[in-house]
Amino acid sequence: MAESPKFYDEMYGHGDAARVPYSDYAKWFSGEEVGNLRRKSSQAEALFRLTGITFNVYGMEEETERLIPFDIVPRIITAKEWAMLEKGIDQRVRAINSFLHDIYHRQEIVRAGRIPEEMIAKNDAFLPQMIGVAPPGNIYTHIVGTDLVRTGENEFYVLEDNARTPSGVSYMLENRETMLHMFPELFSRNKVRRVSHYPRSLRRSLSACAPPVCLENPVVAVLTPGIHNSAYYEHAFLADQMGVELVEGQDLRVIDGRVAMRTTKGYEPIDVLYRRVDDEFLDPMNFNPDSVLGVPGILDVYRAGGITIANAPGTGIADDKAIYSYMPEIVEFYTGEKAILKNVPTWRCSEPEALQYVLDNLPELVVKEVHGSGGYGMLVGPAASKKELAAFRAKLEAKPGNYIAQPTLSLSTVPILAKSGLAPRHVDLRPFALASPKGVEIIPGGLTRVALKKGSLVVNSSQGGGTKDTWVLED
Repeated sequence: MAESPKFYDEMYGHGDAARVPYSDYAKWFSGEEVGNLRRKSSQAEALFRLTGITFNVYGMEEETERLIPFDIVPRIITAKEWAMLEKGIDQRVRAINSFLHDIYHRQEIVRAGRIPEEMIAKNDAFLPQMIGVAPPGNIYTHIVGTDLVRTGENEFYVLEDNARTPSGVSYMLENRETMLHMFPELFSRNKVRRVSHYPRSLRRSLSACAPPVCLENPVVAVLTPGIHNSAYYEHAFLADQMGVELVEGQDLRVIDGRVAMRTTKGYEPIDVLYRRVDDEFLDPMNFNPDSVLGVPGILDVYRAGGITIANAPGTGIADDKAIYSYMPEIVEFYTGEKAILKNVPTWRCSEPEALQYVLDNLPELVVKEVHGSGGYGMLVGPAASKKELAAFRAKLEAKPGNYIAQPTLSLSTVPILAKSGLAPRHVDLRPFALASPKGVEIIPGGLTRVALKKGSLVVNSSQGGGTKDTWVLED
């Protein structure tokens, strides 16, 4: 490698020889010219641009629509490693759905003293309107994106759970298509599990969650906020790949106790709505009255069993980073098993002793907003300036309950194609799980996000990160 790894490198470990899962790739790479690979990389970028795979960056005056950088060096996971991750994700998704059902019904976990009542009752993501509501099969979060990081050969941690509207699966699919197109010979040398079935699996899983009022083949639609949303490409992509309608709030209305969409033949009832609109904007009659993105009265139809909304309103409480800190207890409480996947140690700044520890050790910690996402509103202590540390200290002291803190992990690296050859960069992984009454299906691999800047630990595309194709090898 051009740069010797200081962290655990997934291709080279802590040495110079490629690990077994990367051995075929390393042999292939050694026979390739770096200049030719860079040309291939440029061709891949042109392909992405031609396809229109972009995302919007909020708060920017110029060039708000960007292409997510794609790195052509794959991230490779062994069948054994994946089997452990798959089992852990399945356990976690089942526990999250049980937790959501419980907190909107009897709240047994609170009664048992495993989670403080105020963590639920005073949580902004908890929706009182969902109390007593039981969706089909008790599935609240139908699509889950579990963010994982690796620190060693057999050391994986869950960084966070995305249980509301996890994004990025379109990039996972397009990354694979691009690699197949650019490097078909690599897939003849490596037996890689496919991911192309995701849209079919998604439609099948959503259809299995249809409400009792549905007596025929379920009508599924994707609800998007519109073309200005940062993930609009993905909304349109998934609707097209599933063969279902992409709709906006203005296309929908409540008719005879059903949510119906406008078609050339009139209004047609929808059975399952895969919504990519946040809770607050989903129903102006029940939430934000100023919203023009949602459907007036949709929550009333949902509560009456006239439609399935995926993911269910109120699932955001399982995204909450303070609730995340209780996930080992949540998993054990609902499954009777110890959590297979470990949590990152977390200090809840709402607790005085934890807050004091965080303030005393701020330069060594990562601090996040409990409802934050996309890499916004966070502090990476070791990379922060004195001015940034002072500003964040003031935020913590003013509203400690808004934050959690974690140690700065030694995230694993995977090589990217740099000017001089291969260079290590930090990565995370977001596998996607589909939950339905029939069980949990986890797509092999997921979206690998990579921090393209040397030494950076922030992988989010909104913060300059890129993506890689993720290979899970067959046995």
